[in-house]
Amino acid sequence: MTGPGLGKLEWRPAAEVPELLAEPVRDGLGSIPGYAAAIDPGLADTAAFCAEYDVPMAASANCVIVHGKRAGESTYAAVMVLATHRADVNGVIRKHLGVRKISFAAQDDAVSTTRMEYGGITPIGLPADWPVLVDEAVANAGPVVIGSGIRASKLLVDGADLAKLSTAEVLRLASPVG
Repeated sequence: MTGPGLGKLEWRPAAEVPELLAEPVRDGLGSIPGYAAAIDPGLADTAAFCAEYDVPMAASANCVIVHGKRAGESTYAAVMVLATHRADVNGVIRKHLGVRKISFAAQDDAVSTTRMEYGGITPIGLPADWPVLVDEAVANAGPVVIGSGIRASKLLVDGADLAKLSTAEVLRLASPVG
């Protein structure tokens, strides 16, 4: 990814501003070229963030944590979809994970298991055994804004780099909203 220029933000190489990343994100970023920018934590939610900082919704990707169960076994996974899309949690994702029941993870569980702030959870730095399901639209989007692990900043990475995470799988998981 070349230098950033997305929205009204001061993007800096993530390695130069480690304070803008949660510890697991700093540890997990490795060789992924990323840029970080400070934001108002009250504007971390996607719609408010995009409106305030002039970032197109199509250049913003959301990470949702799902929790599935089957025969007493519990599975967590991260799902990456563009902000303009809706994930098919009860269909494609449930079947892909091989679980009978699936739901969005409870906020307290998501925060404690990821060691990231709610509203800033990102696929980089998640537990090593979690699948990261990346919608094909994210993988093909080019630069996308994602969480940084904290609400007070965002991370800009190429969607194709998310598809290269060690537990990532690219699938058709979502469809455009509206």
